[in-house]
Amino acid sequence: MLMVTSNPFSSLFGRSPFQPLLAHIVKTSECADQLLPFFDASQAGDWEEAAKYREAVTNLEHDADVLKTQLRLNLPNTLFLPVSRSDLLELISVQDKIANKARDITGIMLGRRMKIPTEMAQPMRDYLRTAVATVAQARKALEELEELLESGFGRNVSDVMHNLIRELHDLEHQADNQEVAIRRQLFELEAQLPPVDVMFLYNIIDWIGDLADRAERVGSRLQILTAR
Repeated sequence: MLMVTSNPFSSLFGRSPFQPLLAHIVKTSECADQLLPFFDASQAGDWEEAAKYREAVTNLEHDADVLKTQLRLNLPNTLFLPVSRSDLLELISVQDKIANKARDITGIMLGRRMKIPTEMAQPMRDYLRTAVATVAQARKALEELEELLESGFGRNVSDVMHNLIRELHDLEHQADNQEVAIRRQLFELEAQLPPVDVMFLYNIIDWIGDLADRAERVGSRLQILTAR
């Protein structure tokens, strides 16, 4: 696994422009990994424990922001890159939105001390687990790409990436199906819940879906890069 240093860019760009992207998605993935234990602490009403996971998310999101800024400032001229500079900038932007969304989810849930209705708790956790797994799959795809790049682009690069990205699409599709089912379940419970709670629950459902969607977009951007 890549060890992220405080400022990896001076040496990383000499090896590959994907090394800084990998450093960033490691932080992004670690950020998403805090969501399940945060959810469990919230459901248990342990707000002190939930606050610890929220703090971890905030710190990791900040670290990801620093890496994003350093990448943008240190990205070499297109002339010296094997891929488009604009493609790399687009990829880092998509990755960064994953960490931002994890921050938003924990912020609203902790700030409002939100608990998911009992009937929805397990389906919501399963949905969140799928979204987090989708982020992990995006990280895996970038890690695999970096390993393949070390030996140069070859015919097997696109084959391996195709399989990884297909798994990523499958996870995002699973999250979509879970989102539809949870929205239907919430609709049936609306009359029993305070309207403001319903509004914020729909927000959380949307944002969890955004996690999976952004992760899937990382795969789509990688597919474009390896196809060129």
